[in-house]
Amino acid sequence: MTTRTLYLIACAAPPARRLHIPISMAQQAGWDVCAILTPSAYRWLTEDAEGEIEALEQNTGHPVRYQYKLPSQPDVLPPPDAILVAPTTSNTLNKWAAGISDTLALGLITEAIGMQISTVALPHWNDAQGKHPAVARSVQELRDAGVTVLLGESGFTPHPPRHGNLDAYPWQAALDALPA
Repeated sequence: MTTRTLYLIACAAPPARRLHIPISMAQQAGWDVCAILTPSAYRWLTEDAEGEIEALEQNTGHPVRYQYKLPSQPDVLPPPDAILVAPTTSNTLNKWAAGISDTLALGLITEAIGMQISTVALPHWNDAQGKHPAVARSVQELRDAGVTVLLGESGFTPHPPRHGNLDAYPWQAALDALPA
């Protein structure tokens, strides 16, 4: 049986503290999951959630990556068959749409467009952030490039500032949007 590899790329938003949920769900669906974090998400999980990085590495069987490797260093992760960017912040979404690759996470998802790797983005931001005009432009830009952005009825619905409900974060919708 061929194993499919999923890169789960998480940004610094509250659902990043619950990555065990999509990892378990994806593994049950037959995915080999590799966790990649933005530098801010990595900081959240090392400074505010002791032992979380080690738990992610134990659950996935892979090191958690958050920064670029040196050119002389070997790749420690298998190449992805699909990428899930969840939670996706408005910061990452806007940089991604602009082609900015200043972090490992952004480099991977920017490159995924050109490599035609199936990529799903599940946002998490409040409705005040979502009202910024750059967000709508960036969502459309990424959709036009082939990225599945789950925003609105089919995915994440922004909440009022400081009123998010982590129990309502639609991990299943993101996993259902991945290729079969």
